[in-house]
Amino acid sequence: MTMLNRRTLWRVCGIFLSATLVACSPDKPSFKAIDITGADYARGFTLSDHQGQTRSLSDFKGKVVVVFFGYTQCPDVCPTSMTELAEVKRLLGAEGDKLQGVFVTVDPARDTAQMLKAYMANFDPSFVAFIPTPEQLAVVAKDYKVYYKKVDGKTATSYTMDHSAGSYVYDPQGNLRLFSRYGSGPQALVQDIQTLLK
Repeated sequence: MTMLNRRTLWRVCGIFLSATLVACSPDKPSFKAIDITGADYARGFTLSDHQGQTRSLSDFKGKVVVVFFGYTQCPDVCPTSMTELAEVKRLLGAEGDKLQGVFVTVDPARDTAQMLKAYMANFDPSFVAFIPTPEQLAVVAKDYKVYYKKVDGKTATSYTMDHSAGSYVYDPQGNLRLFSRYGSGPQALVQDIQTLLK
C-alpha cells in the first residue's frame, strides 16, 4: 500500500468515525418530527391575540409552544390538527400545563376575535389565536415559509384558503426546535414534547 493510499484510507476512516460519533452522541436527542434546531427562520412574532392583547411568542417561555397556521372555516386539516394538539395536551397528563397551543389565522378578513375565541374553546380554552393584519400576515408567513392563498368560491364570502399544513415547535427556552408534519399523530408529538421538557 502506498503512502497516498494510507493517507486516503486514514482520512476516510477519520470522517466515518467522526460521523459515527456525532450520530451516537448522547447530547443530541432523537425526535419523531423534523429537527430544525438552529434554523434562521420562524423567529417568532408580535401580534394581537383573540383577547385583543398584543403578545409575542416569548411571552410563553417556560412552556413548549406549538404554532399552527390555519383558519376557522377550514373543513379538515385545521380542526384535525387542533383536535390532535388538544389530545397531546391530555396525553401529557400533569405536564399538559407546560404545552402552549398557538393558532395564527391566515384568514384575518373573516376570522374575528369572537370567532377565534369560540374556535379555541372547541379544542382547549388555554390555546391562543393570533389575528395578524393582511400586511403582518404576509411578513410572518414569509418568515415561517408558510404558503397561503385565497381560492374563490361561489360567493364573495364562501372562499377557502389553501395553506401549509404543519406545526412549528419551540422548546421552553423559546428556541425553534422542530417541524411536525400534518398527519404525524398525537403520540409522536407527545414523545417529542416530553424530550424537550427533560
